[in-house]
Amino acid sequence: MSVILGIDLGTSSVKAMLLDSVKGVISVESSPYEVSIPFEGYAEQNPETWWLETKQVLGRLRDKNEQEFNEIQAVGFSGQMHGIVVADCEGKPLRPAILWLDQRSRKELESINSVLDFREMGEIFRNRAFTGFAFPSLMWLKEHEPEVLLKAGAVLMPKDYIRFRMTGNLASDVTDASATALFDTAKRDWAFGIIKKFGLPEEIFPVCKESMEVAGTVTRQCHEECGLKEGIPVVYGSGDQMAQSIGNGVFREGEVISNIGTGGQISAYIKEAKYDRELRTHTFCHALDKAYTIYGATLCSGMSLNWLKNKVLGIEDFNSMSHMAQEIDPGCRGLIFLPYLSGERTPHMNPSAKGMFFGLSLCQDRRYLTRAVMEGVTFSLRDSLTIFEELGIQCETVIASGGGSHSDVWLQIQADVFNKKVKVCEVDEQACLGACILAGTGCGIFNSIEEAARRFVSFREKVYEPIPEHVGLYEKQYRVFRELYVANERFMI
Repeated sequence: MSVILGIDLGTSSVKAMLLDSVKGVISVESSPYEVSIPFEGYAEQNPETWWLETKQVLGRLRDKNEQEFNEIQAVGFSGQMHGIVVADCEGKPLRPAILWLDQRSRKELESINSVLDFREMGEIFRNRAFTGFAFPSLMWLKEHEPEVLLKAGAVLMPKDYIRFRMTGNLASDVTDASATALFDTAKRDWAFGIIKKFGLPEEIFPVCKESMEVAGTVTRQCHEECGLKEGIPVVYGSGDQMAQSIGNGVFREGEVISNIGTGGQISAYIKEAKYDRELRTHTFCHALDKAYTIYGATLCSGMSLNWLKNKVLGIEDFNSMSHMAQEIDPGCRGLIFLPYLSGERTPHMNPSAKGMFFGLSLCQDRRYLTRAVMEGVTFSLRDSLTIFEELGIQCETVIASGGGSHSDVWLQIQADVFNKKVKVCEVDEQACLGACILAGTGCGIFNSIEEAARRFVSFREKVYEPIPEHVGLYEKQYRVFRELYVANERFMI
């Protein structure tokens, strides 16, 4: 028996899991933090806050599971993607981290798009650059805070910073690096030609390794700060989307994940670096087998419901919102929500996209608003699923994860809108589980990802089947949803 530690550094909290290599999950702890918005369009976090909250979480795990904590033999990571930590040569952050939600780099994005055409972006990045990605964020720093880049020793992704605090190793992994829009995704290395072309310092881009490779070991300083034994091997880890894929048991073609968390994603495992020629979706390196993941992202999925809860309705918890939504018939009497509260990525790639309710009438109340938000977010995710099918990526079953998987009504909405069976993993924290499996496999505790997944990944007995009459209704509303964006795009400035 071995104990593995998996850490998931998210946008709204850090979570950590202790996994017994034979018996399964021992314990999970989490600690929340906020996104700082110092100016409109900005989204930042202090990397030191991540580390402080990580130490808090590890402290609670140690206090509650002292014996198992002292038996940890491997550490793995999962983390929010696209954001950047610009650090000096000693690893000290030079400014707050710029997150994936950040919209400040619109002008820089326009400049990038005026120099690079779709063909070049597709062949190299397999993606289109977008606000919140490392490329435009670094170009913003070059223009507005050049002194930061002059002092920079490394640009890291969020989870890389926590791994650095544990091992002293300034490095990244290919999954996170491929989500920067400065990476040659097919070659699995930095696109130094593009980096040089745009005048960014080449020396700040760190070594990139595969996710299961060992990055180093727990240092004495880390031991003194959070109690982990010195010398425990630590793997590079991966972006949260790839770790979550592994935690959901999706590491073969033909299966799709629908994740509704702060943001939302539809993703699939693919063996080759296939990509949408219109660059409406993203293709990034996967964490295993030198494969890839293709996915579409909606920026405000669970965040849309959170916005409605806190800023509009003043409701205490999400459970009550699910109950309210359950009381309303599918379609909400024609009420449709566009969840573009912070611009949108897939498929529009429009940082100026705006949210809206369409079809309001006197007969509708807060229950209708709640269900309409759930339906609108799911319509947005269907946009990605539609593109997958255009690319020949087929599936019969969707695996739901994230906070949306805790709501029966939202799970049924997904089954009806996607017209697919929907099932849910028994373990709630799939990204943490994926981080554990990566660490256990990379350190030789498991023989393979498949072996670990067979042992720990199981699904709830209930499967959500599409209801034919709901499928037909949603098909009509989905067409209206798409037409609403087209009709209003010119006003979204």
